[in-house]
Amino acid sequence: MKRTSRDIRVANRFEVLRRILADGPVSRQAVAADTGLSLATVSNLVGELLQAGLLEEVGFQDSGGGRPRALVAVHRTGGLLAGVDVAETYVHVELFDTGLQVLASVEEPLDPRQESSPAQVVAHVVSSLRSVTAQAEVGLDQLLGVGVSVPGQVDRDGGVSIFAPNWDWHDVPLRDQLTAELNVPLYLDNPLRAGVLAELWFGAGRGHDDVAVLTLGTGVGAGLAFHGQLHRGATNSAGEWGHTNLVMDGRQCRCGSRGCVEAYIGAPGIMAQLREIAPDSPLLHPDDQTATIDALADGYRAGDPVAAAVVDETARYLAVAIADLINIVNPEVVVLSSWVAAKLGEPLLARARALLGRHALSRPLTHTEITLCRINGNPVSLGAATFALEGHLAAIGGVSPALGASVPASPPRR
Repeated sequence: MKRTSRDIRVANRFEVLRRILADGPVSRQAVAADTGLSLATVSNLVGELLQAGLLEEVGFQDSGGGRPRALVAVHRTGGLLAGVDVAETYVHVELFDTGLQVLASVEEPLDPRQESSPAQVVAHVVSSLRSVTAQAEVGLDQLLGVGVSVPGQVDRDGGVSIFAPNWDWHDVPLRDQLTAELNVPLYLDNPLRAGVLAELWFGAGRGHDDVAVLTLGTGVGAGLAFHGQLHRGATNSAGEWGHTNLVMDGRQCRCGSRGCVEAYIGAPGIMAQLREIAPDSPLLHPDDQTATIDALADGYRAGDPVAAAVVDETARYLAVAIADLINIVNPEVVVLSSWVAAKLGEPLLARARALLGRHALSRPLTHTEITLCRINGNPVSLGAATFALEGHLAAIGGVSPALGASVPASPPRR
């Protein structure tokens, strides 16, 4: 869709706010120099954000002989945002101020065997939002917006879960179902997009243009940013790295295909690896992914040979999959994120690094930093809250986010 002048204005407003969020207090002149926008444009946009209560003037800076320069900063009490991470085994909600600092958090477990219907997931999202606002002693009506991340393919404009293989969802009008319970602005997307936004703003991706954030959980995927822009693809489906083929005619994947990356390095794939190596191992909890991954992590640290064998074999598949991504995408940074990476990431990454040189082209590999997510808290909830902030900024300008206004995703450049 061709961007209008209003879309561009909203994008510039978002860029200005991010610059101030990252480095405030800061002068309008510094924002103009950093963003490449004219001082007049920055001054107008700052004026809009001041009027909307998202910024405040906090003092002056010596200009070196001229008039002192007024400094602006994010007005952290200018409103509240919520970010919802709906995963296969939990719903995690965080409440943020407009500076994207966490004020409260709530997590409710989901049993994927018994709580997989849209109505059940919606009930958990609603109860978690009510709990987190009660914890902070605020009302839902005080929220500027709620960003909701759900796994699978998402039509962000229509608010529809197109396909969630973990629950066998097809074309679920999730935003409408949530709106029936919550009278707040809602913005849907998936964890790939949310995770890469969090890394670009606050994590290892900050200051870089080409970034891949690999989510290792029950599902597997890649959030991508190219040239400082969040990459969505033609149908908001870019990043399904977990459903690229790794082994011809290999293990059955939840998507219906065989041999996918996810079937070897997602939590169910790691459990399958454990079954193949030691089917009677006490490390295996057949009906509990989290308990199995926890046991493997503990076993690896304790020197258990079965745990070491599972980690080594999983790292072998991970190395090939990362190498394929590096050869195709040529990112500056690759970040391993989500809950499996948090529990097994250090040994997986150490072993995979040792193997990458066998599969990745040497030049792009040499110029790629590979690291674990270091963001405190839940990066998907943080990224989801950023969707809500984006939507609120669009609403200030009279642009409905449902129309697909394109907003840059990268943090301010230096």
